[in-house]
Amino acid sequence: MAAAGTDGTQAEQALVEQWRGMLALHARTQCELDRALHGHGLCGSDFEVLDVLAESAAPDGSCSYRVQEIAERVHLSQSALSRLVARLEKEGLVERGMCAEDRRGVRVALTGKGRALHVDVLPVQRAVLSRMLTD
Repeated sequence: MAAAGTDGTQAEQALVEQWRGMLALHARTQCELDRALHGHGLCGSDFEVLDVLAESAAPDGSCSYRVQEIAERVHLSQSALSRLVARLEKEGLVERGMCAEDRRGVRVALTGKGRALHVDVLPVQRAVLSRMLTD
C-alpha cells in the first residue's frame, strides 16, 4: 500500500472519506424515512414515487409518467419500480395505463386515494429531510 504522505494520495483519501460520509448520511436518512413512513403503510421508495407523480400534477390532479421516467427520478431499476408500482396499484394509490405515444409503454398516475395519502404524509417526509439534512 502506498504511503499517505503525498498531496495526491491525501486528496484521494479526502475524496473517499467525503464519499463514505455521503453514503452514511444517505443510509441514515433512508432508515429514518422508512421508520417515519412505516406508520402510514409506506416506505421511502413508495413515497418517492407518489411525490414524483404529485409534483407535476395539474390542479385537477391529472398527471402521468412513463415507468422509465419515474425510474430515472427515483433511482430504481425498471423491474424494481414495476414491482413497487404493482404494489401501489393493488393498494389503490396509483393506476397504470397504456402509453398513447408508444403502445409498449406504461404510464402511471396517482389516484384520488394516492393524492390524499401524499398530502397527509408530505409533512412527515419533509420533517425527516429537514432534521437529517440541515446542520
